[in-house]
Amino acid sequence: MSFPPANDVAVIGAGPAGLMAAEVLAQGGARVTVYDAMPSAGRKFLMAGRGGLNLTHSEPLPQFLARYREAAPRLEAAIDAFPPDALRGWCQALGEETFVGSSGRVFPKSFKASPLLRAWLRRLGASGVQFAFRQHWTGWDGDGRLLFEGPEGTRAVAADATVLALGGASWPRLGSDGAWTAILTAKGIAISPLRPANSGFTVAWSDLFRDRFAGQPLKGVALSFGGRSIRGEAVVTRSGIEGGAIYALSAELREAVAASGAAMLRVALKPDLDHDTLAARLSMPRAKQSFSNFLRKALQLSPVAIGLLQETAKMSGISLSSLSAAGLADLVNAVPVRLDGVAPIARAISSAGGIAFDALDADFMLRHLAGVFAAGEMLDWEAPTGGYLLQASFATGAAAGRGALRWLDR
Repeated sequence: MSFPPANDVAVIGAGPAGLMAAEVLAQGGARVTVYDAMPSAGRKFLMAGRGGLNLTHSEPLPQFLARYREAAPRLEAAIDAFPPDALRGWCQALGEETFVGSSGRVFPKSFKASPLLRAWLRRLGASGVQFAFRQHWTGWDGDGRLLFEGPEGTRAVAADATVLALGGASWPRLGSDGAWTAILTAKGIAISPLRPANSGFTVAWSDLFRDRFAGQPLKGVALSFGGRSIRGEAVVTRSGIEGGAIYALSAELREAVAASGAAMLRVALKPDLDHDTLAARLSMPRAKQSFSNFLRKALQLSPVAIGLLQETAKMSGISLSSLSAAGLADLVNAVPVRLDGVAPIARAISSAGGIAFDALDADFMLRHLAGVFAAGEMLDWEAPTGGYLLQASFATGAAAGRGALRWLDR
């Protein structure tokens, strides 16, 4: 069935990028309807809030932008126009004060996403933004109208401008399944394949190690790969390894696995102790202690850290107790862990790939589809956790909204 046009601008996707685009558009005088396939707005945003809702980061803008790597020049103008300080001010205007944590990350004082989202939706509603949920976008009809499949069947909507903010392909049960890639590819839009980002990796653990240590964290470690070393935490899973320090290296590790089928990660279990100090401690008499107890007392290693040492030694066909103190010291701060695959994109925190920036103009409009704009995780960028993901989503949503207003005023 077909309905008469009820809006000037259609925003497709009710995540941070889409809602920010809707807010900018409504403030600019446009009539806006936000469409989403899910029953409510901000499903993935709420999921992010379970960890405290890391909104952005307080580091200086040049360092901040560098986190986006090769996409930084393409995102710079959008983030300059809506930088971290502006995001914090926006939160404050919604009644949610923010603070800077010890790591420089920025959080709402409530540590929750739900109060912020509720306040935001109230303000959007007061500005006239309409919402249409359970509407799955399937493309355009022959007259250029947007097509949606919903409980009432097929709906065709005419819009003067459209903002696409459909997300990537991580956590598809929350609404972003990447199905839009086929629709845009058919329209000639260049799209880089969607890949897991900030993801875990698979490791062929032994049954003994997996059953005993799955779910346990390796704390205070340093992970190294490709000349980079990241301090932080990793968590052993039944299928491999994940966690903040892993996510920080995930782009390089993912590409190495794709190119070679595997990547060798090095784990420093005691990164604050140099080789000589480790060797001296490991030279002390073991007496009647088991080797595990000796390692625990000499180096204050956790059971999972000792288990990792034993696991990698077994995979290499060596006995830890046969190593010299110097050799064991070498191993403790360079434990080799062979990553043989990338965890599924459905479990990744975010996704890499998406619409190529060359397919967009400076206003985030698709060059081949006049009046159609794109924002958020649909675009071909990735960033580590730490507030960078949400910041770029908010900023590109605002930029696409401004671009659509300019299009409407042309």
